[in-house]
Amino acid sequence: MLLGIAALVAFLAGCGDGARSAGSVAADDRGCISRFSPDVDYFPVKSTFTHARNVTITYHGSYEILTVNQPYPGGKPESYVLVRCGAPAPALTGALADAPRVEVPIRSLYSASTTHLPLLTDLGRAEVLTGVANAASVVDAGIRGRIADGKVVEYAGGGQIDVEKVVTAQPDVLMTGGTDTPQYPAIRRAGGTVLANAEWLEGDPLGRAEWIKVMAALTGDEEKAAKVFEQITTDYTAIAARARAAGGPPVRVLPGSMYQGTWYMPAGGSYVGKLLADAGAVYPWADSRDTGSLELSFEAVYARGGDAPVWLTDGEWTTIGEAVAADSRYGTLAAVRGGRVWSNTLAIGPGGGNDYWERGVTRPDLVLGDLVAILHPDAVPGHRFAFYRQLPA
Repeated sequence: MLLGIAALVAFLAGCGDGARSAGSVAADDRGCISRFSPDVDYFPVKSTFTHARNVTITYHGSYEILTVNQPYPGGKPESYVLVRCGAPAPALTGALADAPRVEVPIRSLYSASTTHLPLLTDLGRAEVLTGVANAASVVDAGIRGRIADGKVVEYAGGGQIDVEKVVTAQPDVLMTGGTDTPQYPAIRRAGGTVLANAEWLEGDPLGRAEWIKVMAALTGDEEKAAKVFEQITTDYTAIAARARAAGGPPVRVLPGSMYQGTWYMPAGGSYVGKLLADAGAVYPWADSRDTGSLELSFEAVYARGGDAPVWLTDGEWTTIGEAVAADSRYGTLAAVRGGRVWSNTLAIGPGGGNDYWERGVTRPDLVLGDLVAILHPDAVPGHRFAFYRQLPA
């Protein structure tokens, strides 16, 4: 039994009469209330957010209010009422009267993004996952095994959500990937619950990782989520300190690559910009306060960053030669001529999914460790790379 539910069951079993004046209460193994008392706090372990800015949780005895401030770019805040199973439906007014309600802990979840998968596995809750948008993009071996066994189905093959399939399956929650789609209203009208996960709109790497607490609010694992996030924060902070202690000037790098003729450069205010700064790197656009990517021409990139000795690319090439074959202009970069080209494609799944975009999003400590090992190898001797590899010629 996982810590959040265990803590609740122990709490309910051990409460004195002063804490539950309405009489004896109890919970089953799932954490559902068998004898409700309005005087009991059914969420004895509460999550607080220290880095995430796009989400809040408030607690109200037998239910909690989860609010995603921006569920997708430009979207208005969305709130969800998470009610402890076995408790009566709360009487709410105003905007919350019509807010989606979810009985927690949930038993089934459809995931629109592979970034949700490490949140579940880190909580020990892989069995909750019953649907994924695209099975081929999944890297995690355990999840792929559940897909192969028919325990997890694909519901949006080819990028199009099969509304009928979702509605028929009736998962407790369909968790979005932080984007909007016309199919979501149809699912809601049919009685399904669509809940936004927009961790990708967080500008702080640790803010993205802290969304494990959102998943824990659904699975009832608040205590375990706090411990996981505390360890990630501790490790991230320690690695950043090693980078600072390495001494010397920041290492000049060139991040990103071109897609259809446009170089997508992480802005300084983005989570990638923050990772690079913490790794002891500098690049010409580090002072940009934008939080997304800058769309630049190759000529603009070359003029300001073409002489950087290290290129951190997100291209899918397996060799430097493939990169140059894709666009001969890459061959003019100093990092290409010097052979110092690193790609975040070390861990590619059988279906072509990249673990950097799955586990790396919510494990910034692992990403930062790779970056520091690239830029300051003496600071992390014996480092085992999780996502990055140096491309051969």
